[in-house]
Amino acid sequence: MSKQFREDGAVLVKNALDREQLSRCREAFDWAVANPGPAAFQIFNGTEHQTHNDNSNPKAKEKLDALMTTLPFGKLLSELWGSKHVWYFAEEVFLKAGGKTGRSPWHQDTSYLPWAGEHWANAWITFESLPKKNALEVVRGSHRGPIYDGTTFMNPDDPTEPLHGEHAVPPLPRLPDIEAERARDPNAYDTVSFASEPGDVLFLHPGSLHGGAPVDADFPERHTLVFRFFGDDATFRALPTQSAGGYDRNGVLFVKEMAQLNEGEPFRSPVFRQLI
Repeated sequence: MSKQFREDGAVLVKNALDREQLSRCREAFDWAVANPGPAAFQIFNGTEHQTHNDNSNPKAKEKLDALMTTLPFGKLLSELWGSKHVWYFAEEVFLKAGGKTGRSPWHQDTSYLPWAGEHWANAWITFESLPKKNALEVVRGSHRGPIYDGTTFMNPDDPTEPLHGEHAVPPLPRLPDIEAERARDPNAYDTVSFASEPGDVLFLHPGSLHGGAPVDADFPERHTLVFRFFGDDATFRALPTQSAGGYDRNGVLFVKEMAQLNEGEPFRSPVFRQLI
């Protein structure tokens, strides 16, 4: 699994959470949906692609830091990465419902967050039995680069609408329209995805191109809680400045803490809960 994660950027760990641990995670998910934070928004609001999303809710931080001590992620990621230490970053919440929600746009989290290094992982916890056709897709090996400009998540007619834009310093290459390319050639990209059951956890390197996870008439709702982690080989990589999306070098999460870090320095701050 360590080799698969290192090479592909994604791996599914079966039965990573027991029933009680999964129940605690579901309680955290339900609380997050009922108590949205300042970053909560509806992706493609008002369209059939609408998805509820929330990210790093400060009201949830103390609760989730405590929850981490009851879950197996520290030991699991230490072994998966070969890292002596593991830290918890924050959470992200996705809720798709109604049976008509289309794909989420392809993107890399590293277009939005000042992250570099091998030891990063998003732990995707889906609470339903998830068919492969409704699962998240990952472009195999894409965490090795390049880093593309992010999508704004605001334009359903153009899933590649640039976040930072051509005037960002430095500019990033525009995100390819992966779905359009696959419509012309289904083998244009080498992707990996996994069917899963409750208790399974998908570990994804956030530098990977990933997207999809649609719902449909056969699978009408998907509730997913994502926890983000980093280890010894995690460094600060400044984002483009003067960007159209209003981002600066620090991103939009934990901005005060990020301002203390310089390019290439170890990604560390007392604000993040150390698990090992």
